[in-house]
Amino acid sequence: MEKKSVVGIDVSKARLDVAFRPSGQRLAVSNDARGISRLVNLLAKNQPECVLLEATGGYELKLLERLLEKSLPAVVVNPRQMREFARASGRLAKTDTIDAAVLAHYAEVMDPQLRKLPDAQTRKLRALLTRRRQLLVMMVAESNRSTHALEVVRRGITLTLRCLKKEVARIDRELAEFIRESPAWRKKAELLRSVPGVGRVASATLLGHLPELGTLGRKQIAALVGVAPFNRDSGTMRGRRAIWGGRSPVRAVLYMCTLVAIGRNPVIAAYYRRLLAAGKPGKVALVACARKLIVILNALVQTESPWAPDRATT
Repeated sequence: MEKKSVVGIDVSKARLDVAFRPSGQRLAVSNDARGISRLVNLLAKNQPECVLLEATGGYELKLLERLLEKSLPAVVVNPRQMREFARASGRLAKTDTIDAAVLAHYAEVMDPQLRKLPDAQTRKLRALLTRRRQLLVMMVAESNRSTHALEVVRRGITLTLRCLKKEVARIDRELAEFIRESPAWRKKAELLRSVPGVGRVASATLLGHLPELGTLGRKQIAALVGVAPFNRDSGTMRGRRAIWGGRSPVRAVLYMCTLVAIGRNPVIAAYYRRLLAAGKPGKVALVACARKLIVILNALVQTESPWAPDRATT
């Protein structure tokens, strides 16, 4: 059986290291417009069955866009998956060239599922949401510094906090306008915000970071977010089930929504009390409520029906 042609690309700020399988060919190009054009043209001629990249905090996005523009089968994987795969295959050393070879080997052996790059509007929405989270982190850091700062620097911290708050408010207005200008997003946002506990920022985060909402089953959407428990059993041993993986921006905002919903949403509040009465620890009950909430939101988008407590299901 002939092996399929795959390519692994290790992305860094300045360079792209490329490994081909099964030929074993390797090359490196600069991670700029010229280098990306050269690489994309080469791949377009070879037509590999899979081009695998590792997520590197954004350095891979320009290359990824060009690959998908040429209809090349590009896939981005989590760095943690790659390191675990490298260790499992006995590659303990780490260099850019080795990483590219590991990526190509992973593409050949694991046959990763191809995923479409979000459209330009969704990428812009994600960028705004990401920037908002960054500003909030800076605000927390400055607030903590202000607590113990001497008077000589406290005024500067106060001014910085004021500027950060203004920028967050500006981004919030831009997010609202961005969603309002899209009929599809506006309709989904209204459905999501009809649920007690889900606000504007939460609905925007779900639209930007969870476009699959409303297209998957309840188990799949819970696993995608990272609130589905997985078994840890071996032989006769039965381990404690735990959540794992998922999309951290969505999970973080879902957690905050759940805290609000426990106090304001009658269905989630009743479910939470029932779990506590059954002896579940508070954290376990909270995760279960988060899972119930994302399942409800998924069902609302699927059916295009606003929130109704009597129709909410577990």
